[in-house]
Amino acid sequence: MSLKIAVIGAGAWGTALAISASRHAAGHQVQLWTRDAAAAKAMQSQRSNPRYLPNVDFPQALQCTSSPHSELATWAATHDLIVIGTPMSALRGMLLNLKEIQIPVAWLCKGFEAASEGVESGAMPHEVCQQVAPNLKSGALSGPSFALEVARAQPTALVAASAHQSVQQILVDAFHSPSLRVYANEDIVGVEVGGAVKNVLAIATGLSDGLNLGLNARAALITRGLSEMTRLGVALGAKSETFMGLSGLGDLVLTATGDLSRNRKVGMLLAQGMDLQQALLSLGHVAEGVYSARTVVKRAQALGVDMPISQGVLALLEGKLKPAQAVAALMGRGAKGEN
Repeated sequence: MSLKIAVIGAGAWGTALAISASRHAAGHQVQLWTRDAAAAKAMQSQRSNPRYLPNVDFPQALQCTSSPHSELATWAATHDLIVIGTPMSALRGMLLNLKEIQIPVAWLCKGFEAASEGVESGAMPHEVCQQVAPNLKSGALSGPSFALEVARAQPTALVAASAHQSVQQILVDAFHSPSLRVYANEDIVGVEVGGAVKNVLAIATGLSDGLNLGLNARAALITRGLSEMTRLGVALGAKSETFMGLSGLGDLVLTATGDLSRNRKVGMLLAQGMDLQQALLSLGHVAEGVYSARTVVKRAQALGVDMPISQGVLALLEGKLKPAQAVAALMGRGAKGEN
């Protein structure tokens, strides 16, 4: 079944999924929207997004467009599916704009919302949607994925998470292909907790690798980090089995070990002696784990959930501990049962 798909946001991930959907055998019509009219015109003529995905050509079925924010909802409503590819910081405003839309809406961002004027920090994407657009049929597309590999049609598996089966199904119809497998899951809480917490844990594994602590240390951090992630997710109402799937273990392994991981890179740069601002300047892109760490720890403490690795990462990011001190604090904890 051919679909009309609107992808809002022309960053790396939004562009990659727009490319993937426009290659689909069903013949989807895909529009990639950006608020920058000049950028949309340039991408349309160059048939690529050189800023975020250089050397990846656009399929013929992918068209680029722009429009004023005031006209975005009217334009989006002419499609069968809307995919929001903006950063977490822009999700609230986008959902407010689309709150009366009758067609399915899915987001790609992972993490927790940062505090801003009139907004308390700490909400995950589905919680933001509940606050500002509770009537939307909505969900998340998540899982272990680097944008460049999806754009290149390298094998990838994702999760379509939603309380609405119709949203799960249309995401499968839109994106499932020989190079991109999409699995449906109703546990959006678990999927989003996994997508947020893994970024914090990837900073810890990057630190370990940067300090040359070895593969044993990396395995320990990933495994105990998965335990932390699961404890927080279950306390928030998620299913424990979700964390053994793509959006839990899968996304954690990718982000903690992959060379394309920005969060892992932050940990490695801190291990080299950079401070946080130097590391972020060197990176040149957003690393969500830096902004999520405080919220992860805050929500865990409110629920009485023990998350020592995440607490160590936060102390490191805030300059309260040096890299070697953070490692010593974790290794110096008292003995306890694994479970």
